[in-house]
Amino acid sequence: MDNGCGESPERPTTRELIVFAACLGALLLYLAVERVRMERALRRVPRRIAVIGTRGKSGVTRLVAAGLRASGARVLAKTTGSKSVLIMPDGSEQDIARPGGASIREQVRLVTLAAEMGADTLVSEIMSIGAECLAAESRRILRPGTLALTNVRLDHLDEMGREKAGIARTLASAFPERADVFVPAEEVYPVFEETAAWRASRLHPVAPSAGVEGHDEGSPPAFGEFEPNVRLARAVLESLGIDGGTARRGMAGAAPDLGSLRIWRGRFGHPARPAVCVSAFAANEPESSTAALAKVRERISLEGRLLIGLLSLREDRGDRTLQWVRAAGGGFFREFAHVVVLGPPARAAFQKIRRSPAPGGTVFSYYSGSSPEELMNRVFSVADGEPVIVGLANIVGLGERIVRYWDEEGTAYDR
Repeated sequence: MDNGCGESPERPTTRELIVFAACLGALLLYLAVERVRMERALRRVPRRIAVIGTRGKSGVTRLVAAGLRASGARVLAKTTGSKSVLIMPDGSEQDIARPGGASIREQVRLVTLAAEMGADTLVSEIMSIGAECLAAESRRILRPGTLALTNVRLDHLDEMGREKAGIARTLASAFPERADVFVPAEEVYPVFEETAAWRASRLHPVAPSAGVEGHDEGSPPAFGEFEPNVRLARAVLESLGIDGGTARRGMAGAAPDLGSLRIWRGRFGHPARPAVCVSAFAANEPESSTAALAKVRERISLEGRLLIGLLSLREDRGDRTLQWVRAAGGGFFREFAHVVVLGPPARAAFQKIRRSPAPGGTVFSYYSGSSPEELMNRVFSVADGEPVIVGLANIVGLGERIVRYWDEEGTAYDR
């Protein structure tokens, strides 16, 4: 039959069909072999715990892994938040190289590595944010017997939903079958109860009364860990048979994540000037940042102090940038004397903020450079005495460089 161009359409030859069938068969064989290998690896790591939620996943992963190590378990853990690392059975850490970018295929390699190392326990932060990937990573790859869900916050709005109920539904897609799901009681949504019942899993709301009480057998966890996250980790450890003293002792020794809430005092810039510096960069969005500032006030008095904000924005987080622009107009920074907007979108965000003057008379400016020391010099040009400088919004990029600079030049007092 003519195809309208004076030519007959070509039909696949027998040889082409044979080649296609052979390639398809090879692919199916490869997938079958990979599935068998995966099943074997999962059987060799009988205790698997996954951590999901908007904020605090890395911290909870570290706390649970540390408590299990203290009990004598051989634990491999993985965090994927501010910095992607493997936490080895001896507590040492190895950075995860990602030459081709992040992929949930990492979790296949993680399970295989845990099996090869002889780990009896795997604790992993879930890295996905979309519903389909969350389901694949949790229910198809890791298949945890225990799932810890930290909280529901307005972040990654395009992928997860623009309201908390929608974000909760997205997170619920990670609920595995016949598992124990732990959630702080104040973070339980109806969809969690519905999904847990549908998957034949057991939902455990963790009430505030189950929080950290007494530290007679170990110091409390680091300052940067929030009470709901510590409470959640304690509940998970208790469900796994770890006694309270061992859990406290292990969690007290957990190394903090790069993005954990931290405070430094020191002399910065050139010439050196005194300042108190607070990293709340990894809180990311305004709600979690408000909680971080409240925790800072428990440690240091901000009354009468000159408060300077560093708002570090990312080019690939447009929805988060818009949240901060709206927060500025809504009065989030009313206690701040000055806020410097940083990162690639800094100028555009600054212009939007300037069109809607912030309540309280806060002065906004932007910085387009990349030097932490130069930035500190700029801050000191508008600040007298010993200001309190608070990093917000994003740790990726300049935020991480600022944190490392503060850590090198200042003295931490996180506990």
